[in-house]
Amino acid sequence: MFRYEQPILFKHCDPAGIVFYPRYFEMMNDCVEDFFAEVLRWPFSEIHTSAAVPTAEIRTRFIAPSRLGDQLTLVLRVSLVGRTSCGLTLDAGCSGEQRFATELTLVHVNEMGKPAKWPEVVNTRLATFKESQEP
Repeated sequence: MFRYEQPILFKHCDPAGIVFYPRYFEMMNDCVEDFFAEVLRWPFSEIHTSAAVPTAEIRTRFIAPSRLGDQLTLVLRVSLVGRTSCGLTLDAGCSGEQRFATELTLVHVNEMGKPAKWPEVVNTRLATFKESQEP
């Protein structure tokens, strides 16, 4: 699994001092972007010169609020590797308490916005990472 540490900053919070839920989606994207750079060794700065990996579907369950000063740990797992897409799960927690759980699908698209086969090396890295998670 891939871990991403996210401190909860003032900019993430509403006037009540809890994370305003759209900010969680930014955190999720930051985690995914780091995963692509660190694990797949295919940073968004390279991908987005001629292609993209938009989110095609996302489902999130918010379980408990996060507050200013919390330190979230986001855990990313690869759940599915397809020809042009991949499924990811992200779970976030703080001090042993789960905060949110997300399932999302990314699609690799070409410069015309049409689904495109993953580059072979990226497909192999996704599959290898997925296999490494299994017991």
